[in-house]
Amino acid sequence: MDNDRLRSVFTQLLVNKGIVPVEHFPQENRIVFKLLPSIEDRAKIRFLLGKQVQFVSGTEEEVERLTKLWRSKLTPQLESGADSFDVDNEYLEDLASEAPVIRMVNHLMERALDLNASDIHFEPEETALVVRCRVDGVMVEIERLSSKVTPAVASRLKLMAKLDIGEKRLPQDGRIQYNIGTRALDMRVSTLPGVHGESIVLRILDRSDTGVSLEHLGMPSDVLEKYSDIIRQPFGMILVTGPTGSGKTTSLYGTLEKINTGTQKIITVEDPVEYQMSGITQIHVNPKIGLTFAAGLRSIVRQDPDVILIGEIRDHETASIAIESALTGHLVFSTLHTNDAAGAITRLQDMGVDSYLISSSLLGIMAQRLVRRVCKHCSHEVDLTEEESRLLGISSEIKIKRGKGCDRCGSTGYRGRVGIYELLIMSDDIRHVIGSGGDANAIRVQALKENMRTLRQDALEKLYQGVTTPEEIVRVTRAI
Repeated sequence: MDNDRLRSVFTQLLVNKGIVPVEHFPQENRIVFKLLPSIEDRAKIRFLLGKQVQFVSGTEEEVERLTKLWRSKLTPQLESGADSFDVDNEYLEDLASEAPVIRMVNHLMERALDLNASDIHFEPEETALVVRCRVDGVMVEIERLSSKVTPAVASRLKLMAKLDIGEKRLPQDGRIQYNIGTRALDMRVSTLPGVHGESIVLRILDRSDTGVSLEHLGMPSDVLEKYSDIIRQPFGMILVTGPTGSGKTTSLYGTLEKINTGTQKIITVEDPVEYQMSGITQIHVNPKIGLTFAAGLRSIVRQDPDVILIGEIRDHETASIAIESALTGHLVFSTLHTNDAAGAITRLQDMGVDSYLISSSLLGIMAQRLVRRVCKHCSHEVDLTEEESRLLGISSEIKIKRGKGCDRCGSTGYRGRVGIYELLIMSDDIRHVIGSGGDANAIRVQALKENMRTLRQDALEKLYQGVTTPEEIVRVTRAI
């Protein structure tokens, strides 16, 4: 069986049905499938190939190892009709609904999902459409297509997101509901006009992936114990800080999962609602109709909640209502974009919140980041170099682990991510520093005296355990 001929047959019959071959053995006329084709499709394959083919159902391991390979092999076949995509703008809507474009876009999205990407970026250049994904926080190029497909791909994505195909001068935002197998995905779509066409980014939210647990996020046992104590307080405010993509929302959902015993009324106001949880009232922010965090929060407090989660504190009004709620008998959770735990206090002060209100309402602040895990399947022990020892300020005699690179990790040496944490518990001495007008550095010094473990210290602990690498620690904690 010729590979090109085989690929053509699979493209015609099976790709749209999700029945993708994972391996074939030419000498034996045997093809391994994740799902066996129907009897009708098997007959078509035998007819088109002109051979008596044996169909065998593959094992889970075979499927995991080889599905990615077949997706990459199919891309040239799907792109072969690129010349037909080069049409006038008035025909783009019709073109975006045609099978070749649908197959190409679906195929690219599924390749990204094979890598467990969190974002998919379609980036037009002068001579190419570059498709990149964010995998474990790092950008990875998965395809470079002809620039002729750019208008068709952009139109298809905008059609799926129910956006205006004709509007290419202004940014647009939308959503795509996408199902692949048993996974229900919600993709947030953002378009941005560029010199060579519209840059489109898809943020992937997996609705079926709701298993969030604090115990599996990588929090050290002593930090988890202290954090578990403060989240069970009857009232007060707890903040989780860090840059975009540092896992703040996941930590907060894990927190709600831990305290959601059915004996409390829990309400959230989010932008967007990333995970749907039973037993919790969740509100989606919509600024276009005036439903902001502050407006939603004002209504929430009239619903008699015990626990309130605010997706993010962005302004003085939201901060003031959140602190007032914490002082009047509610347990409030929220996030801030700051580099470390102590910086959250000065950020609230910059928003115009009085220091005495901050010190009275805050229970604790947790700063966090995500570092990539060393792949368990190809990890091996190596020596720390002198340069790495100097950068991290640790002994060069320490043994660490690195990944060699394998099929399971995409030859990167990393697979998955783990959190690093810094938990600042409000004490009487820290409250005194805040009330005395102390800055973030003074608050941090006092917290360190009280044995607070910093982000860098937690990261180094994970290095010693063989969980991550020096490069990851430097990359993630460089600015801290």
